[in-house]
Amino acid sequence: MQKRNWWKLFFAIYILVVIKVIIFKYPYEELLEIAATWRRGVIFEGLGTANFTPFKTIKMYIDYSYKLNSVENLAGNVLVFVPLGFLFPFVAKEGDRFFVMLLNAFVFVLGIEVFQLFSAFGAFDVDDILLNCVGASLGFGVYRLMQFWRGQHKKIF
Repeated sequence: MQKRNWWKLFFAIYILVVIKVIIFKYPYEELLEIAATWRRGVIFEGLGTANFTPFKTIKMYIDYSYKLNSVENLAGNVLVFVPLGFLFPFVAKEGDRFFVMLLNAFVFVLGIEVFQLFSAFGAFDVDDILLNCVGASLGFGVYRLMQFWRGQHKKIF
């Protein structure tokens, strides 16, 4: 198997793990119970609990850091997407360009958040999108540092 194909396989496994951890995090029985409630009202409930205000959740985690598991939530939202930013350049033709990687990370994360909004398998939060994209950007930074150390420096943008 070619090296590029190994990267693609590893990337596909990573994407599946992310979907499992973020969307299908509940036990199977609980997912079935949630799915059984899918009606038009579920969508409106999701809209009512969604956070569309940037930095609202991040500020809350900082303000109540002594009460909440803030570090786990903030760091977790960043760290789970670091591999995306690192792996994407290995699997996509134009993936070694920062804005291409960031746009793809944004679309993937937005898809997850919109699915959560309409499915009740989680809650839509614009801050998750921000933090996830920061994580992907950090991963891309690690990719660039690795390239630099290996003497394969290319244009960043």
